[in-house]
Amino acid sequence: MRRRTPKPAAVPRVLIIVQNLPVPFDRRVWLECQSLVQAGYDVTVVCPTGQGTGPEQVAEGVRILAYPPYAPGGRAVGFFLEYAYSFLATARLAVKARRRGAFQVVQACNPPDIFWPLAWALRLRDGSRFVFDHHDLCPELFESRFPDGPAAFRRGLLLLERATFRTADRVTSTNESYAAIARKRGRKAPEHVTVVRTGPDPRRLKRQAPSPELRHGREHLVAYIGVMGPQDGVDIVLEAADFIVNTLGRNDIQFMVMGAGDCWADLVSERDRLGLQDHVDMPGRVPDETVTAVFSTAEVGLSPDPLNPLNDVSTMNKTMEYMAFAMPVVAFDLKETRVSARDAAQYVEPGDIEAYARAICELVDDPSQRDEMGRRGRQRVEAELAWEHQQVGYVAVFDELTGHASAVHHPTSAAAAPTVAPLTRSES
Repeated sequence: MRRRTPKPAAVPRVLIIVQNLPVPFDRRVWLECQSLVQAGYDVTVVCPTGQGTGPEQVAEGVRILAYPPYAPGGRAVGFFLEYAYSFLATARLAVKARRRGAFQVVQACNPPDIFWPLAWALRLRDGSRFVFDHHDLCPELFESRFPDGPAAFRRGLLLLERATFRTADRVTSTNESYAAIARKRGRKAPEHVTVVRTGPDPRRLKRQAPSPELRHGREHLVAYIGVMGPQDGVDIVLEAADFIVNTLGRNDIQFMVMGAGDCWADLVSERDRLGLQDHVDMPGRVPDETVTAVFSTAEVGLSPDPLNPLNDVSTMNKTMEYMAFAMPVVAFDLKETRVSARDAAQYVEPGDIEAYARAICELVDDPSQRDEMGRRGRQRVEAELAWEHQQVGYVAVFDELTGHASAVHHPTSAAAAPTVAPLTRSES
């Protein structure tokens, strides 16, 4: 069937679909929404509901339609059920959103790679163009979470990825490694792939007055923020803390481990088994104010992501957030982590937990090195990584597809998100 020509619109309408996190909780998607609104687009998001959000709301000019999340978790079959439910719920809300008028552009964010049929249907009906916002590598994500999982599942994920790339008019990838996969595995033309990093907003993410009480009377504080799944390496933080406290006998370092995920309860149990209750705080997800207080007090940021097919080529948002707060980073030596952090991180051979623990100690014991690494990280965020720089290329993709004449030269003033939008927890 012949593709329809998109209908002209005084205010182009954009539908953004995201399943992995609610909006505005998903920091990357929220920054994208705000940049499009600033550029003169009418933006609707379909996503799962989050804490403090309802089924329908308008926040900072963005219309959000949300469905109750369903995540049975566990084995691979749980993800199949979750994604089937999410697809049907998203399709229902997309039809509802379409009643207000056709969408000139549909953007789907992954994981998962399942929404291309909706984009295809809207293309046939209205001539909508499709942008694939490439957050994760779903086949590698499955392989990293379930290394012994059925090979048929990975083949199926590759087919879904291929269909998504084939349907997409344009791809926005979070880093050059992902862009290379879009070009090679997805067979996209180089001019149809744009790297748009999930850059932090340095005006919002910056050090404030420290909160010494977070150290619980100890001299130093180190921090982690992020998802707590099997592939995220939070267990490595606990092993490093165990080595520092129970092997090296250091009682001067407090750990703050913020975030939630499939493994949170098991990790808390492991912390308690190791006798680290007094040294490791694990409050779960916390509000922005707490994150800012922690990052303004902590001296080192932890990026313990282990080497696996996904992590090696993924950009970790927490790493750049640490850098925005002028914190040096301790990380395993992964390809894209080096691209992001450069000399703002202390790199350790992947898998060497004792070396990881000793690197933490070296940094807390060397304030001059900490300060210099933190300064370099903050400078890199301001000069290159900040959303101020990334949003220009992102909006240009939509302008090209719609013919809309917008000009985005400055970071969105609304990037300081509404109160219902905590700092990012997504990892790529």
